[in-house]
Amino acid sequence: MGLQRGLALSAVIMLLLVQLTMGLSSETEWVALFKLRSSLGIRGKEWPLKAEPCLNWTGVRCRNGRVVGINVTGLKRTRTGRLHPNFEVDSLTNLTLLESFNASGFMLNGSIPEWFGQSLGALQVLDLRSCSITGVIPDSLGGLSVLKSLFLSGNSLTGRMPPTLGLLSGLSVLDLSRNSLSGTVPNSLSKLGNLTRLDLSSNFLSGSIPHELGGLSNLQILNLSNSALTASVPPQLGNLSKLVELDLSMNFLSGSLPGSLFSSTLVALQVLILSENLFHGSLPAKMWSMPSLHFLDVSSNNLTGPLPKFSNNVSSTGAIFNLSNNLFYGSLSLNTSLNKFKMIDLSGNYLQGEVPGGGLSNVTLARNCLQMISNQRGLEDCRLFYVRRNLHFDPGEQEPIQPPFLGKSRSNKSVIFILAGIFGGLGLTVLLVLVLLLVLKQCHKHNSLVIQRGTVEGGPVPDGGRPTPPKDPVFVTGVGESFTFEQIVRLTGNFSEANIIKHGRSGDLYWGVLESGATVVVKKVDLNLFKRESYIVELGLLSKVSHARLVPILGQCLENENEKCIVYKYMPNGDLATSLHKVTSSDGKLQSLDWITRLKIAIGAAEGLAYLHECSPPLVHRDVQASSILLDDKFEVRLGSLSEVTAQEDLHQNVISRLFSKPPSSNQVNSGTSSVTCADDVYCFGKILLELVTGNLHVSKSDDAAAKEWLEQTLSYISIYDKERVTKIVDPSLIVDEDLLDEVWAMAIVAMSCLNPKPSKRPPMRYVLKALENPLKIVREENPSSARLRTTSSRRSWSTAFFGSWRHSSSESATATGNANKEGTSGFKQSGRVGSQGSTGNDHSSSNKRSSNEIFPEPLDMQDVETGEAR
Repeated sequence: MGLQRGLALSAVIMLLLVQLTMGLSSETEWVALFKLRSSLGIRGKEWPLKAEPCLNWTGVRCRNGRVVGINVTGLKRTRTGRLHPNFEVDSLTNLTLLESFNASGFMLNGSIPEWFGQSLGALQVLDLRSCSITGVIPDSLGGLSVLKSLFLSGNSLTGRMPPTLGLLSGLSVLDLSRNSLSGTVPNSLSKLGNLTRLDLSSNFLSGSIPHELGGLSNLQILNLSNSALTASVPPQLGNLSKLVELDLSMNFLSGSLPGSLFSSTLVALQVLILSENLFHGSLPAKMWSMPSLHFLDVSSNNLTGPLPKFSNNVSSTGAIFNLSNNLFYGSLSLNTSLNKFKMIDLSGNYLQGEVPGGGLSNVTLARNCLQMISNQRGLEDCRLFYVRRNLHFDPGEQEPIQPPFLGKSRSNKSVIFILAGIFGGLGLTVLLVLVLLLVLKQCHKHNSLVIQRGTVEGGPVPDGGRPTPPKDPVFVTGVGESFTFEQIVRLTGNFSEANIIKHGRSGDLYWGVLESGATVVVKKVDLNLFKRESYIVELGLLSKVSHARLVPILGQCLENENEKCIVYKYMPNGDLATSLHKVTSSDGKLQSLDWITRLKIAIGAAEGLAYLHECSPPLVHRDVQASSILLDDKFEVRLGSLSEVTAQEDLHQNVISRLFSKPPSSNQVNSGTSSVTCADDVYCFGKILLELVTGNLHVSKSDDAAAKEWLEQTLSYISIYDKERVTKIVDPSLIVDEDLLDEVWAMAIVAMSCLNPKPSKRPPMRYVLKALENPLKIVREENPSSARLRTTSSRRSWSTAFFGSWRHSSSESATATGNANKEGTSGFKQSGRVGSQGSTGNDHSSSNKRSSNEIFPEPLDMQDVETGEAR
């Protein structure tokens, strides 16, 4: 009897232990999980309603009856969850023992909540890669004291990296790559003593590399590539004894390479990538004796000096070294030990001498000054290079090659005359052909999107006048995910009429739902109806530039011969044309955007255009209208309609180029003006600003007589002397008090400046952006405690300080662009800031008297660029 009782008691204890270790014991956490299930819209098949979460919910991990891990990656969602994939995870605050939250690849449109760093004190792993997250990285993340891994890559995060990340003393992995972060690399990251991997690549970071990073003694991977970092490489990086991979490529780093990078301290270094910077000087000879290095890329710099002799001490069998496109010179010294390398690229330098034997097929030597090898530089080119450096150049004696048909010497003279006539005629023909090709190239320059690291080249010119691009260039197929046509048909319901959004200018837009449950927009480009370049230009652009204000492309499908498809991220609020005024489904009433949201949209659109205009060469959008301004769930702007983007014409192009160049679309150009400039975008953006002020949504998409008449009448109510006049054109649905009316007035003044009939007198977009970010500074005194108007002189002084000298900035920009084009700096770079700020100020004023020059200083002594009649 006692034995039976003992067995029964043991069974009860075992059941309790099983429940405690495997079942969810906390009612609070049970409710929290069900709320999370509802807010994220996870299907019942993944998280069954009547099942035990710890035992049956996919991705939920428990310990001792408490939730310690949640992984929603790959989970399917309900229709509501797919249509509204917002960052709604407030219920996580009740999971006080949560150690891991993984949502990589799971759509969470929105920004990271501030409470993340305040309520998830036990979190060790936070993985939000490719979740479509926007906004800034909250400072509160520095409160996650036990966090070990932070993955935020592949999103649209903007702003600066918060210095509070330096408080994460236990952090081992920090990956913020492929975002739109700006500012400098915080020095506080040097406090992360346990960090093994730091990846900040593919952002807009500027400034120098902090030398304090050399103190991260446990760092194994450091990737700061593809940003806008400047200055030299700090020699302190040579102290990273555990470093395995270092990638600083595609920046603007300069100076000579520090010898510490090739010192005996970096015994573990296997990968070193420093390509596409501005380094100069020679390579340290001890580079070849690094024990573990098997991949080195220092190509496309300005490294010079004699090439260090390849040493027999190189121990990396199968190593790949790329030293191409530098300025190495001197005699080539190779030996048979190079056979152990997989590849050595020395092309594009100024090495001379004979090519040694030994069958070194793995060594590329093209475009040097070597003998007995094809595809080399001309001797005169090589000789001049050496002369400029006071170096001896000895190409060696070469036997003259006699043509086999010359015969005896007495007939040599007559043959020479015959050959001279033949080659003279051929030379003249070739010269004429080259001149013609040069003219044609200049004529259609604006139809080719020239990118420093890749080019969309045109083919034969059809009847339409624009060159036919090649079929699906290689770089186009690398944009986003590649979908099969069968997948596209399935996710759009076979391009059902019920799923169509609208018929666009470059293709038809459809709703679609991916297998993951994410809602997307698919553009189908029927090549029987639309031009081929409409999709090639758009994909080509987004393969080379990246910015949070450009519409995110998730993938493409190019396998069908006549129908090409582009998959975009879904924008819940559509575009400005449909969101400014819309009828609510609940009561059927007309609902209009409030002024704060309108100003936010104006700033966002200005940011996107300013980014395009600051690229090198400047890019012109050419289709700026309300339907091109897309809005996400937070009314953040994403510029769409990118199929018309083109490089700006050179303002100093020759007369022949102007005669033959094709004008852009009718609503983008000045009457009679054939050149494509950023001033055209500024003009159209002025229309957008008027639409936001007046509520009239037809002006930006039309350029007919009625629209021009409306513009003239509306502009007559905008006065820099009288604020009250603008109230006659303000959208009646807007509710604005005295403070907001000042901002409305300021935006109207900015719009008027953008709509100047002379393109050369319109403000650059970066000035427009600055004015919209600080609208009250246009119409108010800087000192918020004073309601007095400024004097004319004080306003003029402020204007100069705020906008600078337009003439100086314009010339400086043009010079910089020209230098960038001449020097061939890689890729489109944008040096401006990213992110926006709201306006501030609380003072009141009645009316201000300011001249237009004080708001946007006009260029002085600057000849108008436009040709023909003004707009």
